[in-house]
Amino acid sequence: MVIDNNILDSLSAQAKANPRLRQAMDLRNSPDDLSQRMLNALEPGTIMPRHRHMASSETVTMLRGKIRWHFYDDAGKETESVVLDANGDVRCINVEKARWHSLECLESGSVLFESKDGKYEPLREEEIMSL
Repeated sequence: MVIDNNILDSLSAQAKANPRLRQAMDLRNSPDDLSQRMLNALEPGTIMPRHRHMASSETVTMLRGKIRWHFYDDAGKETESVVLDANGDVRCINVEKARWHSLECLESGSVLFESKDGKYEPLREEEIMSL
């Protein structure tokens, strides 16, 4: 599969139409693929809960647009934030396993590539931070 502007534009249009203001595209070759690779189109106002991945690190690369990535301690206090900008100095981030994080979309039409280890598993209750 070639990922071009037509695919990014289509995914962004779907995100704008989605009540969640985001739309993912699974890039695995089959459901049996034991990796997680996806495109995620985001619009300003999308809500990403504070969460962590206990079984995997997460690598994120900005393909288009801009987001702010937030990190938290176990008490929910923000400890760090970084802007990922497809046209800026920071375009990619690797989030360590079990590190609390969330994101904020700063620019309409933002699309990122995400990858994690192992097959897809929905977040468990202990992986979502209660506020």
